[in-house]
Amino acid sequence: MDTKAHYDNHLGNFYSWMIGDFSVKQNEFQDFLEANRILPQSSQLAIDLGAGNGIQSVSLANLGFSVKAIDFNKQLLDELRTNSKNLKVEIFEEDIREVAKYANLQPELILCCGDTITHLDDKNDIRELITSIHKTLPPNGKLILSFRDYSQTLTGYDRFIPVRSDENRIHTCFLEYGEEYVTVTDLLHEKTETGWNQKVSSFKKVRITTQDILGFLENHSMKIIFNKPVNRLTTIIASK
Repeated sequence: MDTKAHYDNHLGNFYSWMIGDFSVKQNEFQDFLEANRILPQSSQLAIDLGAGNGIQSVSLANLGFSVKAIDFNKQLLDELRTNSKNLKVEIFEEDIREVAKYANLQPELILCCGDTITHLDDKNDIRELITSIHKTLPPNGKLILSFRDYSQTLTGYDRFIPVRSDENRIHTCFLEYGEEYVTVTDLLHEKTETGWNQKVSSFKKVRITTQDILGFLENHSMKIIFNKPVNRLTTIIASK
């Protein structure tokens, strides 16, 4: 199943439950932005690529940015619409690879967080997205990326990742490593009136590494301001 179909037919139905309490996650990200002095300065416009249910977009709007939130999953965008009520957030259901069409607006900040970048077709597709982002940012514009570093191959039982569970749901991921991709199988068990029901779907993520991303950024002479793991995701802030 391709990535969009995986979200539309499976993961989007429980994604927000999977990631946990929205307010907690949103406040954590807002604290991260403030700690790294990511505040509106010039155009005051930020573009959130792969915005999901709005953790990044709401944080940015709370800090005074006008936000264009882009995602391909209608269900998550509907949740974002609720979560960002009365905030300066515009919502677009479209492909994040179309970001360059916003270049005339001079966005001072572009984000692509939560492992979204690995949902693209291949490493070249990721390289091209970063090129488009670079073209879209004005001088001194900033990019924030977060993603999983898949350089280490998990084997055996380590490939089974317990994600979240409660009295009604159990979510487990199973990972299969290839040279260029990691196949992710999301197994969801849901409690019903007649017992437990299993739903299964798989999709591929690009097997990207931190060094790959740093190389793509350095090819455009972008300055690396921050490069550390945050909540087990490699997180990079770069400036044009």
